[in-house]
Amino acid sequence: MVFKSHMNQALEQARAAAARGEVPVGAVLVDAGGRVVAAAGNRTRELADPTAHAEVLVIRAACAAAGSERLPGHDLYVTLEPCAMCAAAIAAARIARVYYGAADPKSGGVAHGARVFSHPQAHHAPEVYDGLGAAESEALLKAFFAGKRG
Repeated sequence: MVFKSHMNQALEQARAAAARGEVPVGAVLVDAGGRVVAAAGNRTRELADPTAHAEVLVIRAACAAAGSERLPGHDLYVTLEPCAMCAAAIAAARIARVYYGAADPKSGGVAHGARVFSHPQAHHAPEVYDGLGAAESEALLKAFFAGKRG
């Protein structure tokens, strides 16, 4: 099977989140056959739910559609390094691979901070690929926060 990135779709979700006034993070979940099964951007403010991160929303939607709490063989594309909460959800869902754009030294939970997947208590550690679409992901985040400060 030839690798096909779905990061552009995750970036579309991030742009839509920014347009709603949400932190611009987008995620897309793809099944083993390469089909997009869920796509979402952050909705924490809209839903008044601190857990409504893009990753959690796509995991919830895909699990509901699959009728299972596990998503083996699935790939997650997300524009920002998942936080510790999202990384724990990714591990619990047994997602096979995570592709993320921008690193998050402040709140990340994969390569920074808690490093959930390398923790001895992690139930599952997906393959992780970072830096995919990083420049555009970083630009979206910087523009969003500059607009909030200005």
